[in-house]
Amino acid sequence: MSNARRNFGQWKILLICPDGELRASLAPLLDELLPFSPTLTLEEYPTRALLEEALSGQGPTLCFVDVTSRDEWALALLNDLALLNPKLPVVALHATSNPELILKSLRQGATEFLCQPLTEDQFCAVMERISSLHRVKDLSSAKVICFMPVKGGCGASTLAFNVASHMKKLHPGRIVLADLDPLTGTVAFLAKTKQTYSFLDALTRATEIDEDVWRGLVTSRNGLDVLAAPEQPAHGLDESSNPAALIDFMRSIYDLILLDAGGALGAWNIGLARLCDELVLVTTNELPALHAAQRVLSIFDRHRVEFGKIRLVVNRFRREIGLQKEIIEAALHMEVFHVIPYSLEDLQRALVEGRPVPASTPAGKGFLQVAEKLTGKSAEDGETASRPGGLAGIFSIFKR
Repeated sequence: MSNARRNFGQWKILLICPDGELRASLAPLLDELLPFSPTLTLEEYPTRALLEEALSGQGPTLCFVDVTSRDEWALALLNDLALLNPKLPVVALHATSNPELILKSLRQGATEFLCQPLTEDQFCAVMERISSLHRVKDLSSAKVICFMPVKGGCGASTLAFNVASHMKKLHPGRIVLADLDPLTGTVAFLAKTKQTYSFLDALTRATEIDEDVWRGLVTSRNGLDVLAAPEQPAHGLDESSNPAALIDFMRSIYDLILLDAGGALGAWNIGLARLCDELVLVTTNELPALHAAQRVLSIFDRHRVEFGKIRLVVNRFRREIGLQKEIIEAALHMEVFHVIPYSLEDLQRALVEGRPVPASTPAGKGFLQVAEKLTGKSAEDGETASRPGGLAGIFSIFKR
C-alpha cells in the first residue's frame, strides 16, 4: 500500500512555523496525506495568551512547531503546549538534523519530530505512531487520580498509600502507585518495597519505553505496582521535564493510575494537576493549611486546572483544635470530599509494622471510605459477593 493511500484520519491542525521554507515543504504532505484536516497557521511564535486563545478557540488535535527559527522561544512554546494541553500530539519541525536540539524538543514535550528534507516515508512513519497512540488514548478507560498536599506535612503520601491498598480490593484492573515527588518521595518507604529505580529512570526513557522495560522499573507489592521516587533529591525538574509522556504510557497498560505529588506549586506539579482525571487535594484543619489551600486554588484557577475534578480531603482532623468542616467549606467555596480523623498512634503502629492502617481504626476507616468514594464501590458489597450464603453455603460444605 502506498503512503498516499494510508488513512490517518481527520485532524484539526495547528501549525506554528516562522520558517517559510519549512512551511512550503510541509504543505503538500498535509494536503495529500491529511486531506479534509483544516489547518490554522501561525507564522510567528505566539505569546502564552495567544497560544491559550488558539487552543481554546480552535481546539486543535494535532500541532506542528518549527523549533529551529528561534530555538529558545520554540522550546518554551513546547513546554507551554504540554502544560496547556498535555494530550495534544506535537510534532517538532527541524530545518537540520541536530541531535541535541531534537532531544531537547522531546524533553520539553514534543511527541515526535520531522527533519528536512521532509519526505512521505518520514511523515507517514510519524503519523503511524501518532495515530496509534491517539487511538489508544481514545479507547483507554484508564483513570488517573493525583494526591496532592496544599503544603508539606499534610499526609498526602500516607493517604495515597493507604487508599491504594484498599483500591486493590475494590478495583479489578491493574493498578500502579507512582511517587512523582522529586524531592522527598516516601511511597517506597511506606510500602516497604525494595527500590532499585525511580520515576526519573522512566521519565528519561518515556518516548521509547515498553512494557518489558517497565516491569524492571516498578516493584510489585501484593498486586500493587509501585514506582518509586529518587533516593536523592532531583532539583530543577520543573525546568527540564514534563510528565505527559510518562502518564500516557501508564495509561496504555494500567486501568487505574494513582499519583503522589510532592506539592502543588511549580510547573511539574501543575502539569500533574492538569493531566489527572481526579485531583485529591489534601489539607488539615489548621489555619496555615487553610491559607495554603486558598493560595493553591488561586494558582490552579490561573493555570486552568479544572475546578470540578478537585476532591478536598481534610486529613488528621481534630475537632477540639483547628477549623471546623463548615468553616473550611465556606472559606474555600467548595465542599469537603471527606474528613479523616486524627489517629496518630494507629498511623505510627502501621508504619512500624510496614502495613496499611487497619480499617477497624478511625483513620483506617477514613482511608477506606475515600477509596470507596473514588471508585464508586463498597468494600461490603465485595465481601458479600464473595461470601457464600443460603443454599450455596450449605452445598459448599459437601464439596469439601
